[in-house]
Amino acid sequence: MNDYKHILLAVNYSAQNDYVANKAKSLADTYQAKLSIIHVLDNIPMPDTNYGSVIPLKENSNYDLLEAEKTKLMELGKRLAVSEDNQWLVWGVPKEEIVEIATQQHIDLIVVGSHGRHGLALLLGSTANSILHHANCDVLAVRLLDN
Repeated sequence: MNDYKHILLAVNYSAQNDYVANKAKSLADTYQAKLSIIHVLDNIPMPDTNYGSVIPLKENSNYDLLEAEKTKLMELGKRLAVSEDNQWLVWGVPKEEIVEIATQQHIDLIVVGSHGRHGLALLLGSTANSILHHANCDVLAVRLLDN
């Protein structure tokens, strides 16, 4: 394993989000690496905006769903001691946006939760699997327990 300098935590606010976040924080602490967070919005409609797919955290909008997502990201960032400059809220396809930010920010390791799908779900692919095959850096897929 390399000495990681910049770790990207990809979050989706599932029930096991804290488990994955704690793994990423522990790795960042172990390697004394910078920790960044990304959350990709793919489940709420995108309003007409001037800022494209990356959403500025410091600008307020009149869109309640967007503000709720910003709040969750910023609260997680505060809990993990991640500066706002290293938090990204992005609209789009998660596997594409996560890999794009990782490339732009020179990420060494992406940490993402994975359900370890089988059968048809595996053939269709998961976000973690797609990131693993398209990222230009290491990817740690943290196995999530099926509830």
